[in-house]
Amino acid sequence: MATYERHYCWSVLFRLSHWMFALPIVVLVVTGFYINSPWTNTMIEGSASFPMATMRYIHFIAAYILTSALLIRLFLYIFGNAQERIWSFLSISKRNIINLKMTLLRYSYLSNRPKERLGHNVLAELTYLITFFIALFMGCSGFYMLFPEVAFLAKWGGILFGSQQAARYLHHLFMWWFIIFTVIHLYLLTWNDCQEPEGLVSSIFNGEKFKRKA
Repeated sequence: MATYERHYCWSVLFRLSHWMFALPIVVLVVTGFYINSPWTNTMIEGSASFPMATMRYIHFIAAYILTSALLIRLFLYIFGNAQERIWSFLSISKRNIINLKMTLLRYSYLSNRPKERLGHNVLAELTYLITFFIALFMGCSGFYMLFPEVAFLAKWGGILFGSQQAARYLHHLFMWWFIIFTVIHLYLLTWNDCQEPEGLVSSIFNGEKFKRKA
């Protein structure tokens, strides 16, 4: 029987940024769908109830929390621990190439040999990096729509997106990335926890993972 040892993997700041990213995404998707296509009678907007205004307010609060999470993650990409820094998975090294290859083979059920890595595997890290940039894009387009009167945002928003309507369309389109990403993310988390006793799910709460003892 293999023996495992406990390792500290994720810092408190990393775990905080994860939940500051994950929970607002759920809120942003739900309120975003409502803003795009309200499912209540819009005639009540002028009464004592303002569901659209409320949904927009919740959407904006969640957006500010998500923006804070992106700033924290950017900080950790540069100054985080060995598992959190961007260079740990972006460096073109033999170790990372082998990890990416073995991960693809394992997820394709072509190999049963996992390539152990204390942090996320390289494929997961690359996916999270893409998600980071898409979230950054969503923030830019969202603030451009929210503050069209701000000269800086009007200038760069016009350069990046063109019209407000184009920004709105792209904002809605890229929302689907987060929906699809979340489904796949939850599936792979469950799959990994069933396949390997490394404590992947619990690590985002306590920061600790288990690694096979050498």
